[in-house]
Amino acid sequence: MRKPHIINRWRIREDKALRAKGVEIHVEQRGTGDRRVLLLHGWGCSCRHFDPILRDMEKDYCLTALDFPAHGESGRPPEPWGVREFAECVRDAAEQMGFAPCDIIAHSFGGRVALYMAANWPEMVNRLVITGGAGLKKPQTEEQRKKSAEYRKKKARLQALTRLPLIGGAADKGLRALREKYGSPDYNALDDEMKKTFVKVISEDLSPLLPKVQAPTLLIWGENDTETPLWMGQAMEQAIPDAGLVIFEGDDHFAYLHQWPRFTKVVRAFLV
Repeated sequence: MRKPHIINRWRIREDKALRAKGVEIHVEQRGTGDRRVLLLHGWGCSCRHFDPILRDMEKDYCLTALDFPAHGESGRPPEPWGVREFAECVRDAAEQMGFAPCDIIAHSFGGRVALYMAANWPEMVNRLVITGGAGLKKPQTEEQRKKSAEYRKKKARLQALTRLPLIGGAADKGLRALREKYGSPDYNALDDEMKKTFVKVISEDLSPLLPKVQAPTLLIWGENDTETPLWMGQAMEQAIPDAGLVIFEGDDHFAYLHQWPRFTKVVRAFLV
C-alpha cells in the first residue's frame, strides 16, 4: 500500500501513550466535524488500511482510527484476550478521548468488536457500519470435520508422548509441526502467545448478540468474499433489528478498500 497521508498522528499523556486496559494504543485522528466516527480495522491489519476513507471523510467528520492491541503500532495484550477484552479496550480508549457516543465503521475482526460494543453498551454507538464483518461460525463441511477429527486424534497422541522423559522433546516438536500443518495462515503467522488469543477470538460465535444491537446498522459486503462469505452479511441483516445490506458485486473481503469512493459515498448517505 502507498504510505498513508497522516494529518494528525498523536498519543496522549506525559509518556505520549494512550493506555487502555493496560495496553499502549496507537491512535490517529483527523477532521474537525461535529460527527464522531470511530474506525476499527481487521485482524492482521492496522488503522492505515483506512487511509483512503480517512482522507475522503476528514473534511466533514471527526475521525478516530486506532490500532488494536498486537496490531500496527499498539502494544500487546498482557494475556490471551477474547472479543470482550478487545471491546473493553476500545471502550476504555474512546472514553479517555471523550469520543463516545460515536458512529463506528468496522472491517472483519473489527466487526466482532463493534457488534460486541453495540450489543452490550448501546449508549456508546449511534450508527454502525460493518464491512466483511466476522463473528458468525462457518458450518463445517464433511471434509473439514474429518480433518478436525484427525487433528485432535494426532494431537492427543503427541501430547501423551510429551510426558515421557526420553522422547518428550521430539514429541513437542511434533506438536508444533502438527499445528502448523493444520493451522490457517493467520494462525501460523503468530507467536505462541498470540495464537492463544487468535483461537479465543475465532472460537466465539456472536450470533446471539445480533438481536441485541439497537443501533441502525449498514452492512457492506463483497459478493465474492471468501473470508467472511456473503451469507454472513445476509444472516446479520436478518438478525439485527434495524439493518440493511449493500453488496459490492464481483469484489472480495477488502471491497471497502478496492472501491473506497463508492464505499464512502454509501457511508455518507447512511450517516445523516
